[in-house]
Amino acid sequence: MITKLIVLSVYVAILFLIGILASRRVKSMSDYYLGGKKMGFWAVAFSARATGESGWLLIGLTGMGAIAGYSGYWVVAGEVLGVFLSWQFMAKKFKRRTDDYNSITIPDYLQSHFKSSTNTLRILSASVLVVFVIIYVASQMDVTGIAFESMLNIDYRIGALVGFSIVLLYIFVGGFVAAVWSDMFQGVLMFFGLVLIPIVVWFSMDHGAGVTEGLNAIDPTLTQIMGRSEDGWLNFFTILGFSMIGLGFLGSPQVYVRFMSIESEKEIDKGKWVALLFTLLTDAAAVTIGILARIYFTKEGQDPEAILGTGGEDVLSMITHEFLPTILVAIFIAIVLSAIMSTIDSLLILASSAVTRDFYQKIFRPDLKDKDLTKLSRLVTVAMAMAALGIAILLYNLYPDRQVFWIMIFGWSGIAATFCPVIILSLFWKGYSEQGAIVSMITGFVSVILFKFVFANLEGIGVYFQKLDVLAPSFALAMITGYIASKIYPPKPSHVK
Repeated sequence: MITKLIVLSVYVAILFLIGILASRRVKSMSDYYLGGKKMGFWAVAFSARATGESGWLLIGLTGMGAIAGYSGYWVVAGEVLGVFLSWQFMAKKFKRRTDDYNSITIPDYLQSHFKSSTNTLRILSASVLVVFVIIYVASQMDVTGIAFESMLNIDYRIGALVGFSIVLLYIFVGGFVAAVWSDMFQGVLMFFGLVLIPIVVWFSMDHGAGVTEGLNAIDPTLTQIMGRSEDGWLNFFTILGFSMIGLGFLGSPQVYVRFMSIESEKEIDKGKWVALLFTLLTDAAAVTIGILARIYFTKEGQDPEAILGTGGEDVLSMITHEFLPTILVAIFIAIVLSAIMSTIDSLLILASSAVTRDFYQKIFRPDLKDKDLTKLSRLVTVAMAMAALGIAILLYNLYPDRQVFWIMIFGWSGIAATFCPVIILSLFWKGYSEQGAIVSMITGFVSVILFKFVFANLEGIGVYFQKLDVLAPSFALAMITGYIASKIYPPKPSHVK
């Protein structure tokens, strides 16, 4: 325990040092929220991927690999495709537009792009950001508590509070720059930790049988890449649900503010390959860790959740404690925290910008200069974090059997379904109007809730919606309704860009 605490203390000290160094660059609102738009490709690529992956990569996706088997690799395929499309076809366009508009936030971009004369779009987008960001951050804090409990034997509530305090302190001081620099540091830890551990486990295991033979001995359906059910349609919806998680990279604000912050379009070309390699190797490694854990820890006929935790959330803790020496287990605890905190910091800054700039300054106090809002930005960040922490503790008390993977995906999907269709259509279709954007956002927001809590519970067909999950259908409906609304209410010729 002493070794683990020492390593954790060193890790936290590095984060605080990053926060202090970053604070020297925070001289304005643009610095606090975008690093002055001077970030390099290494920092942005690692930050975008660390933010996009979060704690679900280490806790959720490893568990999903253990439960789903080979079909879990569809998540990898979907994520790699989503990252490629985002960096290859959207990042430069988005960077160019936001620079032209001098945008600091996503609502800034939308307001300028549609030449809106009202605050409807700004209010709507900022409101959705606050709601789903707090839910998403709460899920990350939930994982923080789980990580402390399973890997350090520290009470869940204490662990969640410690993680909350760590991340809040360094972003309170250094803002976006601290978030990006710390994300890069944490992303490097995540990369090497995830890529190396399957190799260590593989060479430490008994190789009397291969991976496929080992899975078949437990449950032959685990080796079926096209799904584990005898119902072909259920398998189809499962694969679709897994692979469509990558849609969230096509415009999610917490990722796209990184493109706003990068120094130039040339840096995007370089960052693309870093982001792709990171996604492919870390996601594949996470699923592989889960599969190896399933072989090593479970026997034929056993309930995997009884051995590996609900949704397989104990997989990573069990693997590290079984195969790694104490010092490396301690480092891996830091890696788990890295995955979680790299997302929490970005989301908190995103929600803070929505409240401070998009609500307070742009709507209620347009007379205020950006430099006068830095202090308020920090206070709002604290308030957002405290609200998320409260929700995390509530989830822990009310739903002890919750599945971490799907709670995270709900928060991720809510943000993605609301914003990604709007970002895509605004970049590639000149006929997209402000009314169409408003309809898209409302549709995406409402659809996520309906598919999660209504359609998934319908008798007979509900199980198909459960496997499909909420992102793909919500995303599609938001695109369709936005198109229809824009045809009915086309943009004025002077508003077309």
